[in-house]
Amino acid sequence: MSGLWSSGGEGALAGVRVVDAATLLAGPMIATHMGDFGADVLKLEHPSGEPLRSFGWQRDGISLWWKTASRNKRACTLNLSKAAGQEILLELIADADVLIENFRPGTMERWNLGYERLSEHNPRLIMVRTTGFGQTGPYHDRPGFGTLAEAMSGLAWVLGERDRPPIVPPLPMADGIAALSGTIATLIALRHRDLTGRGQCIDLSLLEPLFAFLGPQVAAYEQTGAIDQRDGSRASFGAPRNVYRTADDRFVAISTSAQSAADRLFVSIGRSDLVASGCYDTTQRRLAHADELDALIAAWVADRTQSEVLRIWDEHGVAGCPIYNVLDIIEDEHVAARQMLVEVDDDELGALRLPGVFPPMSETPGRVRHAGRPLGADNEAVLGGALRRSPDELASLRDAGVI
Repeated sequence: MSGLWSSGGEGALAGVRVVDAATLLAGPMIATHMGDFGADVLKLEHPSGEPLRSFGWQRDGISLWWKTASRNKRACTLNLSKAAGQEILLELIADADVLIENFRPGTMERWNLGYERLSEHNPRLIMVRTTGFGQTGPYHDRPGFGTLAEAMSGLAWVLGERDRPPIVPPLPMADGIAALSGTIATLIALRHRDLTGRGQCIDLSLLEPLFAFLGPQVAAYEQTGAIDQRDGSRASFGAPRNVYRTADDRFVAISTSAQSAADRLFVSIGRSDLVASGCYDTTQRRLAHADELDALIAAWVADRTQSEVLRIWDEHGVAGCPIYNVLDIIEDEHVAARQMLVEVDDDELGALRLPGVFPPMSETPGRVRHAGRPLGADNEAVLGGALRRSPDELASLRDAGVI
C-alpha cells in the first residue's frame, strides 16, 4: 500500500512490516525487538490508550514502560470491536509481514479477524497470537497475566526462603522470556515464508517458554525423585552460591558451578586447606556441605567492606560481583562501554535514557530511533495519508469511537 510502509530504513529487518495490536507486555516486546533491528512497526491501540500507558513508573502522567516498550514504533488508535475498525485492519495487513495480537482466544474470530480471514487478504501474513495459556487446552480462556505463568511454571515454587511462602518475581519475567521466544518464532516464520511464500499462525503462550526455561525439573523428579525446594539464593546445581552482606552493609554474590571456581574462592578467603582436603572436590560434596561453606564465606565477607572483598576476589579470579541497585548500574563503566544505556531526545520528556539494543552485532547493529509516541500521534499520517481518509472521514471515525 503506497505510503503506508517505509521503503527503506536501516538494520537487518529493514523492510519487514509489523502491525503491533497487542497489549501488556509480551506481544508488544516482540515488536520492540524487531523494531530495534529496523522493522517498520505500526502500533495499534484502543482510542482510550492501551494499559501500558498507565503501567509502572510515571512522570507527568507518562509511563516510562510505555516509552521503553513502544520505542521505534508509530502510534495509531483503532477500535477493533467496531466494524469500521475491522475493515481498517484488513487494509493495514494487506501487505504487512507480521500481525501481533494478544486478545483472549476467540476474540479475533468473534470480530471476524481470525487467521483464516486475514490470510485470505494476505497469504504471506504471519500472525503471532500471544496469550497466557495458548489457543487450545482447558486453560486457554483464562486471563493471561505473567504472574499466573510464573506461578504455574514451577518458577515461584523455587523462589524465596525455605521457611517462607513462594515468591512471584516483582517484574514481568514471563512476558520478557515469552517475548524473546516469540521473536525467535517470528524470525523462523519469516524464513519459512521466504522459502515457501506461505505465512502461518504462531500460538505463543506465556507459560510454555518459562516452563522450558526452568530446565529438567520434570526429568529430575522422574529420574531421581528430586523436587526442587526454596532455599534463598542457593541453587540445587552448585555450591557455594549465595548472597553475602559486607561490613559496610552492602552485598556481594558468588557462583561456583565449576570446581575451579570453587577452588579459587577457597584460596581467596585464606582456606586453601579446603582445596586439599578432598571433602569439597565435587559438586555433590560441596552441596552436602553447603551450610558449612556458607557460614565460612559469610563470616569472611562480613569482616570486610564491599570494595575490599571485590578487590581480593578480582586478584584471585573469583566469580563474584557486587549486588547493584540502579545508581550502581548508571555509574558502572562496563555498562557505559557496552552501551547498555542509550539516550534519546523525547518530545514529551526531553533527554531520556533507555536500555540499549542487545545483542551487539558487527554487521547489523540495532538502534533506538525514538521512544514511545503520544496516543494517536501518527493517525493523520497513517489513516489520513496512507489510507487516504479525508479529514471529514477521520472526524467521523473519531466521533464513532473507531480511532
